[in-house]
Amino acid sequence: MNTFKLTIASPDGNKFHGDAYKLDVRGTEGELAVMAGHTPFVTSLVKCPCAVWLSETEKKTATVDGGLLTVAADSVTLIAGSFKFD
Repeated sequence: MNTFKLTIASPDGNKFHGDAYKLDVRGTEGELAVMAGHTPFVTSLVKCPCAVWLSETEKKTATVDGGLLTVAADSVTLIAGSFKFD
């Protein structure tokens, strides 16, 4: 199972920092699923449910209130206006 380094931050501080298997969010152009080895890109996010997959079967759900998603070659960073795990 390939993972990537994920950091989720909001004005309230870091919400998550560690390895993730997959990240599901919604960008301005539609639904996104980011996995290890994804092509690098940057996009804005809209208010949406979010899922941080720690493995193929274990996930943590949350709500993100818009923000910016940066996918780099070796890491993913989500900067949110507001982020709350369920």
